[in-house]
Amino acid sequence: MHPKDLAALQDDLFSTWEGAVAFRLFADQDIPTLTVPEQIAARLGDRILGGQMAPGERIGEQELADEFSVSRGPIREALRILEREGLVTILARRGAIVTELTATELSELLDIRAGLFEVVVRKLAASQHPELLPMLRAGVARLQTLAPHPEAGDAYAETTYRLLILCARMTGNRRLQRMLTALSLQTLRYSKLGLASIERRQRSAVLWAQATEALETGDVERLVSLTRQRIDESAAEAVRLLAASAPRSRP
Repeated sequence: MHPKDLAALQDDLFSTWEGAVAFRLFADQDIPTLTVPEQIAARLGDRILGGQMAPGERIGEQELADEFSVSRGPIREALRILEREGLVTILARRGAIVTELTATELSELLDIRAGLFEVVVRKLAASQHPELLPMLRAGVARLQTLAPHPEAGDAYAETTYRLLILCARMTGNRRLQRMLTALSLQTLRYSKLGLASIERRQRSAVLWAQATEALETGDVERLVSLTRQRIDESAAEAVRLLAASAPRSRP
């Protein structure tokens, strides 16, 4: 098979997996089964993750109550759900804002996420899930296609998110999956920041490919090391850019 035809086939193949990963809260539940506050939280979460609501933006309870045709009670409950998931911060006597992360807080969150994903990697290496390697090969092919395109930063970051969540699902550990999903939703906006440049995406794609090769050969320690290196490098770039953009206090 011609390499281009193989790449197209792998890209189509990954689509069968990625469609199972939704970028929203309660992704493992059907929207009609959610309570009204949960439905509102899911809608607002979509806006935050999609960048329609910026970090630090004030969230008006009455405006949302009018928009969703509910009282302020369900809005407050929805905001508490989003606060629990790390997407909203509720300030005493000031109301709710979209969560802002400092460079230090982001670094800590990504460090925890990297540690949890190491648990995922070790479990997968031990279990040898039959769909894991085909999914990773197809996902890496998608990443390699996206990496050099100037406008593909968001799509690349979202693909890495899907790969991470799909890997977590294959462990069969639902609690581990929920923890990783929550952390990844909190940090997805900042992962996009860390993967914004072509150079960073190409480096990330190389590390994904090398990690997949390590899994194929059964080199678990190399797999773990490459996985940690990839997450650490993207995290360091996101933290660097976040710190650079923070307002400097006057001497």
